[in-house]
Amino acid sequence: VVSDSKGVVAAASAEVIIVTRDGKLPVSDGDFLAGHYSRGHTLRFDGGVSIAASASPSVVRAPWSVEAAVDPEEMFVAALSSCHMLWFLDLARHAGIVVEAYVDEAEGVMGRLERGKMAVTRVVLRPRLTLAAPADEALIAELHHKAHEACFIANSVKTEIVVEPQAA
Repeated sequence: VVSDSKGVVAAASAEVIIVTRDGKLPVSDGDFLAGHYSRGHTLRFDGGVSIAASASPSVVRAPWSVEAAVDPEEMFVAALSSCHMLWFLDLARHAGIVVEAYVDEAEGVMGRLERGKMAVTRVVLRPRLTLAAPADEALIAELHHKAHEACFIANSVKTEIVVEPQAA
Protein backbone atom coordinates (compact mmCIF):
# COMPACT_ATOMS: atom_id res chain seq x y z
CA VAL A 1 0.00 0.00 0.00
CA VAL A 2 1.42 3.36 -1.01
CA SER A 3 0.28 6.77 0.19
CA ASP A 4 1.04 9.98 -1.66
CA SER A 5 1.45 13.46 -0.17
CA LYS A 6 -2.34 14.00 -0.27
CA GLY A 7 -3.06 10.81 1.67
CA VAL A 8 -4.35 8.98 -1.41
CA VAL A 9 -3.75 5.28 -1.07
CA ALA A 10 -3.06 3.01 -4.02
CA ALA A 11 -3.96 -0.57 -3.20
CA ALA A 12 -3.89 -3.87 -5.05
CA SER A 13 -5.94 -4.25 -8.19
CA ALA A 14 -7.94 -7.19 -9.44
CA GLU A 15 -9.11 -8.16 -12.91
CA VAL A 16 -12.32 -10.17 -13.37
CA ILE A 17 -12.40 -12.41 -16.43
CA ILE A 18 -15.35 -14.39 -17.73
CA VAL A 19 -14.14 -17.25 -19.90
CA THR A 20 -15.88 -16.99 -23.25
CA ARG A 21 -16.48 -19.27 -26.21
CA ASP A 22 -16.54 -17.50 -29.56
CA GLY A 23 -16.92 -14.15 -27.81
CA LYS A 24 -20.08 -15.23 -25.98
CA LEU A 25 -20.76 -15.95 -22.33
CA PRO A 26 -20.53 -19.70 -21.69
CA VAL A 27 -24.10 -20.99 -21.46
CA SER A 28 -25.45 -24.45 -20.90
CA ASP A 29 -28.60 -24.19 -22.99
CA GLY A 30 -28.41 -20.79 -24.67
CA ASP A 31 -31.10 -19.12 -22.52
CA PHE A 32 -29.25 -16.17 -20.96
CA LEU A 33 -32.44 -14.32 -19.98
CA ALA A 34 -33.54 -17.35 -17.95
CA GLY A 35 -30.27 -17.17 -16.01
CA HIS A 36 -28.84 -20.25 -17.70
CA TYR A 37 -25.21 -19.13 -17.91
CA SER A 38 -22.12 -20.01 -15.93
CA ARG A 39 -21.18 -17.74 -13.03
CA GLY A 40 -17.68 -19.22 -13.14
CA HIS A 41 -14.92 -16.69 -13.70
CA THR A 42 -11.28 -16.02 -12.89
CA LEU A 43 -9.88 -13.32 -10.62
CA ARG A 44 -6.36 -12.17 -11.50
CA PHE A 45 -4.39 -10.05 -9.07
CA ASP A 46 -1.49 -7.69 -9.65
CA GLY A 47 1.02 -10.17 -8.20
CA GLY A 48 0.13 -12.78 -10.83
CA VAL A 49 -2.14 -14.99 -8.70
CA SER A 50 -5.34 -16.28 -10.32
CA ILE A 51 -8.29 -17.68 -8.40
CA ALA A 52 -11.30 -19.56 -9.75
CA ALA A 53 -14.44 -17.75 -8.59
CA SER A 54 -18.19 -18.16 -8.91
CA ALA A 55 -21.48 -17.34 -7.29
CA SER A 56 -22.16 -19.55 -4.30
CA PRO A 57 -24.09 -22.74 -5.12
CA SER A 58 -26.42 -21.73 -2.26
CA VAL A 59 -27.31 -18.59 -4.25
CA VAL A 60 -27.11 -19.85 -7.85
CA ARG A 61 -27.78 -23.54 -8.36
CA ALA A 62 -25.54 -25.87 -10.35
CA PRO A 63 -24.70 -26.15 -13.17
CA TRP A 64 -24.60 -22.34 -13.35
CA SER A 65 -22.32 -22.01 -10.31
CA VAL A 66 -19.00 -23.72 -9.65
CA GLU A 67 -18.86 -25.40 -6.25
CA ALA A 68 -15.06 -25.80 -6.34
CA ALA A 69 -14.55 -22.05 -6.88
CA VAL A 70 -14.43 -19.32 -4.24
CA ASP A 71 -17.54 -17.16 -3.93
CA PRO A 72 -17.60 -13.43 -3.05
CA GLU A 73 -18.92 -14.05 0.45
CA GLU A 74 -16.06 -16.48 1.19
CA MET A 75 -13.56 -13.95 -0.16
CA PHE A 76 -15.05 -11.27 2.09
CA VAL A 77 -14.66 -13.44 5.20
CA ALA A 78 -11.17 -14.49 4.11
CA ALA A 79 -10.15 -10.85 3.55
CA LEU A 80 -11.23 -9.92 7.08
CA SER A 81 -9.45 -12.96 8.52
CA SER A 82 -6.27 -12.31 6.55
CA CYS A 83 -6.15 -8.63 7.47
CA HIS A 84 -6.65 -9.40 11.17
CA MET A 85 -3.94 -12.09 11.08
CA LEU A 86 -1.40 -9.82 9.37
CA TRP A 87 -1.95 -7.05 11.91
CA PHE A 88 -1.92 -9.48 14.85
CA LEU A 89 1.36 -11.07 13.75
CA ASP A 90 3.02 -7.68 13.40
CA LEU A 91 1.76 -6.53 16.79
CA ALA A 92 2.88 -9.81 18.40
CA ARG A 93 6.33 -9.38 16.86
CA HIS A 94 6.61 -5.88 18.31
CA ALA A 95 5.49 -7.24 21.71
CA GLY A 96 8.23 -9.89 21.59
CA ILE A 97 5.81 -12.80 21.20
CA VAL A 98 6.89 -15.52 18.77
CA VAL A 99 3.90 -17.00 16.92
CA GLU A 100 4.72 -20.43 15.49
CA ALA A 101 1.30 -21.09 13.96
CA TYR A 102 -1.91 -19.13 13.38
CA VAL A 103 -5.13 -20.83 12.26
CA ASP A 104 -8.44 -19.01 11.93
CA GLU A 105 -11.68 -20.86 11.34
CA ALA A 106 -13.59 -17.72 10.41
CA GLU A 107 -17.29 -17.81 9.67
CA GLY A 108 -19.62 -15.37 7.95
CA VAL A 109 -23.34 -15.09 8.60
CA MET A 110 -25.78 -13.94 5.92
CA GLY A 111 -28.82 -11.99 7.03
CA ARG A 112 -31.37 -9.44 5.93
CA LEU A 113 -30.79 -5.75 6.43
CA GLU A 114 -33.58 -3.37 7.45
CA ARG A 115 -34.23 -2.61 3.77
CA GLY A 116 -34.76 -6.34 3.14
CA LYS A 117 -31.51 -6.78 1.21
CA MET A 118 -29.16 -9.68 1.93
CA ALA A 119 -25.71 -9.01 3.36
CA VAL A 120 -22.91 -10.64 5.31
CA THR A 121 -24.13 -9.20 8.61
CA ARG A 122 -21.66 -10.85 10.97
CA VAL A 123 -18.21 -12.35 10.73
CA VAL A 124 -16.69 -14.34 13.59
CA LEU A 125 -12.91 -14.75 13.61
CA ARG A 126 -11.65 -17.68 15.69
CA PRO A 127 -7.87 -17.40 15.70
CA ARG A 128 -5.98 -20.26 17.34
CA LEU A 129 -2.32 -19.55 18.09
CA THR A 130 0.66 -21.74 18.74
CA LEU A 131 3.27 -19.69 20.59
CA ALA A 132 6.95 -20.45 21.13
CA ALA A 133 6.51 -19.63 24.84
CA PRO A 134 3.49 -18.97 27.06
CA ALA A 135 2.18 -15.40 26.93
CA ASP A 136 -0.14 -13.39 29.12
CA GLU A 137 -3.74 -13.96 27.97
CA ALA A 138 -4.66 -10.33 28.64
CA LEU A 139 -1.83 -9.19 26.37
CA ILE A 140 -2.94 -11.59 23.61
CA ALA A 141 -6.52 -10.27 23.93
CA GLU A 142 -5.21 -6.69 23.75
CA LEU A 143 -3.22 -7.51 20.60
CA HIS A 144 -6.32 -9.02 18.98
CA HIS A 145 -8.26 -5.86 19.86
CA LYS A 146 -5.53 -3.65 18.41
CA ALA A 147 -5.34 -5.83 15.28
CA HIS A 148 -9.09 -5.44 14.78
CA GLU A 149 -8.87 -1.67 15.23
CA ALA A 150 -5.99 -1.43 12.72
CA CYS A 151 -7.41 -3.70 10.00
CA PHE A 152 -8.12 -1.71 6.84
CA ILE A 153 -10.82 -4.14 5.74
CA ALA A 154 -12.61 -4.15 9.11
CA ASN A 155 -12.53 -0.34 9.08
CA SER A 156 -14.13 -0.35 5.62
CA VAL A 157 -17.29 -2.36 6.30
CA LYS A 158 -20.52 -2.15 8.29
CA THR A 159 -20.51 -5.87 9.09
CA GLU A 160 -20.30 -6.80 12.78
CA ILE A 161 -16.93 -8.44 13.35
CA VAL A 162 -16.35 -10.52 16.46
CA VAL A 163 -12.97 -11.93 17.49
CA GLU A 164 -13.15 -15.11 19.60
CA PRO A 165 -9.59 -16.33 20.26
CA GLN A 166 -9.46 -20.12 20.66
CA ALA A 167 -7.28 -22.18 22.96
CA ALA A 168 -4.40 -23.90 21.18
